[in-house]
Amino acid sequence: MSALLDVILPVFLVIGFGWIATARGFISDGAIDGVMRFAQTFALPVLLFKSVAALDLSQAFEPGLLLSFYIGAFAGFAFGFVGARLVFHRPLTDSVAIAFACTFSNSLLLGVPITERAYGAGALAGNFAIISVHAPLIYAVGIIVMEWARSREAGGKQPAEVLRQVLRAVATQPLVIGILCGFVVNFSGIAQPEFFAAAVDMVARSGLPAALFGLGGVLWRYRPEGEKGAIAMVVFASLVLHPVVAYGLARFGFGLGVDGLRSVTITAAMAPGVNAYMFAHMYGVGKRVSASAVLVATGLSIFTTWGWLHILP
Repeated sequence: MSALLDVILPVFLVIGFGWIATARGFISDGAIDGVMRFAQTFALPVLLFKSVAALDLSQAFEPGLLLSFYIGAFAGFAFGFVGARLVFHRPLTDSVAIAFACTFSNSLLLGVPITERAYGAGALAGNFAIISVHAPLIYAVGIIVMEWARSREAGGKQPAEVLRQVLRAVATQPLVIGILCGFVVNFSGIAQPEFFAAAVDMVARSGLPAALFGLGGVLWRYRPEGEKGAIAMVVFASLVLHPVVAYGLARFGFGLGVDGLRSVTITAAMAPGVNAYMFAHMYGVGKRVSASAVLVATGLSIFTTWGWLHILP
């Protein structure tokens, strides 16, 4: 019970504050958009810059850690795509959007604060190693597969144009820019002036609370609607399949240490992030299923995360 009260509920209470404030009209949709824009465009990229710049890369980037997480993630992608296509008979493009929702766990807004509250800031190296390639890799795969699906359905773009779109979508993401700047500082060993480091720390500390509050407001807009079976499939892939595969590989396949096992499992066990809906919205397919799955899985993850915290050493 202490894990639920001390670790999980504080994170979800902040989300709940945003949800209630929006539902009761204390804050407008435009203000919520502003909070999320600040968090995602400025504060969270600064947090990632600070974290990646300070990472011990030789310790954080264990091949087993990344393989455990991403084999689990793409197992979810395959599961979601096959299920949407063959079980629920959705068009190819819808199937890709639903598969993307099965893959894109909320590694930053939920995974980081829960891991930090459960195990301390020193346990986050594995989280940030996963996050440093999360958006670039998942978005790149999602865009490539979506363009393949569109070409099958209606004559899509040429490969060179798809490549340009992938590079543009990945390189212009503020989170990716923050990560890349962090790697530059880490590899170069550039000393940060004290006044600069202090400013970075101030902005970084505002990122997660602002993003969690904004996430609550965004979730208020979603309504559970669409095909219930497809929504349940996404929730199962995100909250059960991905963490089970990742945990099994990390513990029994690659024999990760305790910190790596915790980072992999908690990150894999998170609900789909808002980016899952944004990807569906970008292509105009599978939006209702993706939005509903984000909402339902975020609520259920309170209990599934509690279970994983009891299983993990």
